[in-house]
Amino acid sequence: MVEPTDLALAEVLGELGDSLAERGLKVATAESCTGGWVAKVLTDRPGSSVYMDCGIVTYSNAAKVGLLGVSENVLDRFGAVSEPVAREMALGALAVSQADLSVAITGVAGPGGGTEEKPVGTVWFAWGRRGDQPEAASAHFEGDRDSIRRQAVLFALKGLQGLLR
Repeated sequence: MVEPTDLALAEVLGELGDSLAERGLKVATAESCTGGWVAKVLTDRPGSSVYMDCGIVTYSNAAKVGLLGVSENVLDRFGAVSEPVAREMALGALAVSQADLSVAITGVAGPGGGTEEKPVGTVWFAWGRRGDQPEAASAHFEGDRDSIRRQAVLFALKGLQGLLR
């Protein structure tokens, strides 16, 4: 396991922020297990108001439904930690914001809450672009709660970089 450092996050953020600003694009985040950490990192950079629209933390299923429009049927069928929910979170963030791009994260950061099917460290991501269907990916991270969340933040930011390429 390679633990993302603050320097690694800063490097990714610097490149991402420059790219977003140059293109005049704004981002919205929809976060569950990271609790707003992606939005925090995106706004750590001076001048981030040029590219950051909003961050929405939807930790509970009710918040996912009420704030992002995630379908209760999708939550019941697949569970909160799933590709369909991540995709709906990304679409919901775009629907309720003025952003051009979105990133959504839902996972099991631990130390409890994992199952055999979705063990601690399982995280689903989705990256949306207004007018397109979101791209999604899952990852499994090792470590304690802080480490899993930190790795998820870096993965989410790298995914946004990929969306811009």
